[in-house]
Amino acid sequence: MPSLRFPEFRDIGEWEHTRLGKIGEFIGGGTPETSVAEYWDGDIQWFTPTEIKEKYLSKSKRTITEKGLKNSSAKSLPKGTLLLSTRATVGDVGIAVNPCSTNQGFQSLLVKESEINVFWYYWLICHKNDLLRKSSGSTFLEIGKGEIQKVDAFRPQKEEQKKIADCLAAIDALITAQTQKRDALKANKKGLMQQLFPAEGETQPKLSFPEFRDMGDWEVKRLGDICEKIMDGTHFSPKSKSGTHVYLTSKNIKNGVIDLSNVSYISEEEHRQIYKKCPVMANDILLTKDGANTGNCALNNLAFEFSLLSSVAVLRGSKLFLDQRFLYQAILSEKIQRLIKESISGQAITRITLEKISNFSMSMPSLPEQQKIADCLVSFDALITAQIEKIDALKTHKKGLMQQLFPAMDEVST
Repeated sequence: MPSLRFPEFRDIGEWEHTRLGKIGEFIGGGTPETSVAEYWDGDIQWFTPTEIKEKYLSKSKRTITEKGLKNSSAKSLPKGTLLLSTRATVGDVGIAVNPCSTNQGFQSLLVKESEINVFWYYWLICHKNDLLRKSSGSTFLEIGKGEIQKVDAFRPQKEEQKKIADCLAAIDALITAQTQKRDALKANKKGLMQQLFPAEGETQPKLSFPEFRDMGDWEVKRLGDICEKIMDGTHFSPKSKSGTHVYLTSKNIKNGVIDLSNVSYISEEEHRQIYKKCPVMANDILLTKDGANTGNCALNNLAFEFSLLSSVAVLRGSKLFLDQRFLYQAILSEKIQRLIKESISGQAITRITLEKISNFSMSMPSLPEQQKIADCLVSFDALITAQIEKIDALKTHKKGLMQQLFPAMDEVST
C-alpha cells in the first residue's frame, strides 16, 4: 500500500498486484518510407520520442497521410492513449489529445475501460526508473514490448485511481496557471524594455519617466569606453578537480541567475592564479561568451571569491557615469542581444571575443535616469523570480506527493 491514502480508501485493503500488460494493450509505431512524398504532410499527427515533453500532446512536428499509415508499421492511436517512449529516451510519457500515430520509438498504452488512463500516466512517471532498469542497448537504451508487459504494478480500485488522478491533475493545473503568470510577467517586462530603451536608429525611448522627458537624446558609447574592466577567466582548464574554491563556467550562468547546482571546485593554488588575472567583485556582470548559451548574463551576488573559465566574461562599468544594474538590463535588451548573435564566430564552438564585446555600442541616459530605469526593471525581475520559486515549490510538492500516493516498487513484495 502507499504511505499516503485518502480517508475513504484507508480501510478497503491492499492494492492489487498485476503486470502492466494486463492494464491495457501496448501498441508499437513505425515510420513511413521517407522518400515517398504522398506518405507525408497529411492530417495524422506523428510523434517522435523527443516531442514527449508535455502532459497533453496535440500537435506533432511532422504529420503523415492515410497512405503513409497503411504502408508502414505505424498504427492509429485513439484519443487518450498514453504515448510511452521506449527507445533512446526511455520512459517519457504523454496523453494523446486527438487520434494520432508514432514512430517505432514507442510502446503506447491503450488502457482498458476499467482503468483510469490519467492514473496510469502518473504511475508511469513515478516508475520511470523501473523501465530504465529493464532497458538495455549499447548504442542507445531500449525496452521491448515483452519486457514492459512483465513490469510489476500495484493498482487500487477504479474509484481510488480517479481520486489520485484528480488530485495530481489539480496540482498540474495550478503549475500551468503559475507558469502562464510567469510567462506573462516576462512578456510584460520585454515589452516595457522595448519602450524604455531607444529603438534601432532612434536617440530617445518611446517611454520616459516624467522627470526625465526633457533631458534630450541619449548618448551612444562603446562598452570599452564606459567599463573599467572587461575581462574573462582562465583559458586553461584547471588540473585540480576538487578543492575549496568554486569554479564557474558558462553552464552556471542561466537567465539572470548564478546556478550552483552543478558547480565544480578547484584547489587554493589554482584559484589564486586564476583570481589574480580575473578578480570578480560584487555586482560585476557575468556574461557567457562561449557555447550554446552565449549571451546569458547575471549580476554577481555571491559573497565569496570564485574562479572563472574563459567562457565567461566579466564587465564592470565606471561608477562615475554608469549604473551597473542598468548595464545588466541593457545587455539583456534586444539591441545588445542582437549584436551578440551577429558577432558569434566559430563552427565547432560558437564564441565572441572580449574585443568584440568592447566594441559593442549602447545608448545611455544620465545616471539618475539609469537608476530609475534599473529600479523599475529590477522590480519586474523580483516578481519573475518569486513566480519561478512558486512553480519550483509546486513541482517539489507534486514530486513528494507522488512518492507517497504510489507504493514504491522496492518496498513491496511480488
